[in-house]
Amino acid sequence: MKHLNPQDFKRSAPSFLPATAVLEMTYLCNHRCEFCSCPWYSEKGFYETRTELTIKEWEKYISDLYKYGICNIAFTGGEPLMKKGIEKVIEHAALGISEHIETFDGKLKSEMKPPKIYLLTNGKLMNENILELCKKHSIHLSMSLPGLASFEEHTKNSDYTNILYWFSRAKEKGVTTTAGITVTQKNISELFETISAALLAGCDTILLNRFMPGGRGLKYKNELTLNFCQIEEMLDIAENILVTAGRYGSVGTELPKCIIKTEKYKHLKVGTRCSAALDFFVVDPSGFIRVCNHSEKRLNHISDIMNLKLNPYWKTFTQKAYLPEECSDCGQNHQCDGGCREAAHIFSGRLNAIDPLFLNYDLKPNLHLRKYR
Repeated sequence: MKHLNPQDFKRSAPSFLPATAVLEMTYLCNHRCEFCSCPWYSEKGFYETRTELTIKEWEKYISDLYKYGICNIAFTGGEPLMKKGIEKVIEHAALGISEHIETFDGKLKSEMKPPKIYLLTNGKLMNENILELCKKHSIHLSMSLPGLASFEEHTKNSDYTNILYWFSRAKEKGVTTTAGITVTQKNISELFETISAALLAGCDTILLNRFMPGGRGLKYKNELTLNFCQIEEMLDIAENILVTAGRYGSVGTELPKCIIKTEKYKHLKVGTRCSAALDFFVVDPSGFIRVCNHSEKRLNHISDIMNLKLNPYWKTFTQKAYLPEECSDCGQNHQCDGGCREAAHIFSGRLNAIDPLFLNYDLKPNLHLRKYR
């Protein structure tokens, strides 16, 4: 590992890009989840499915991403295991070398090493070959478990026990795993049982996602969206289980700081800042970049990625020029983005609209501080 001198702090980064690229390998999926936010499943139908990148194209662009400083690759979809040749792409990605720059004890350290690889799947097509691939390259496996009794209603598939089985097999193989749990009005009543089942089966961590209106989920927004009290219930349930189990987890989508006391959660990481275009970005199945997986806005094609920094929409996120007017006089907006910006954009048509969480309330978001803190 190379230890850098103080003057190295002034050296140029490999590029302006975030360290993590989320690659949506295919538009296809073998579930029909009510909560799915993939924009191409929206009933509005404006996000057309274009020609998907070929395996060779994916390999080329992944190699390019490493040159630009990307050191974390997450494979998702759609359902990534439905992409013919996915194993070849994962193998290619895992054998690459990228520069990892981190800060330790106030000093920058740079190391050229393989990237961190993540595979996010609904688990329906999991098999021993995929598990062996994960073990071979230390790939972190994440599988979706949106409830137990409610699993079939949410996904239109019935076999949640298959997911638990693969968590168990992964544990036996030494593959690290995460249970991705999208929480809705329909499954919050069994959230304790869902998290417990995943941990008992052997998963290492949990990732909670509140239902976000978007994609197919727009059709079910009234049936699935959580209210303030349910958000707090979701976090409290997860924290209590994680403390008891000695495990850790996180919340995948930022929450407005005014509705929750984030510091009370020790085993559950709860964020209030948007990471889109700063910590990660998304490449859709046809190669177009989006700021995050919730976004409906196509930006530059990956072949034109170096001009992305000039894109006005990208700059809105990197400069955080999207704070809702309702949050402008809040004393905490230096550490909060007012909730999910893309959820607000999709639901209200404006990036600087209030988070959909607030739409059923007449008060300004920052006035909820007195009630919820």
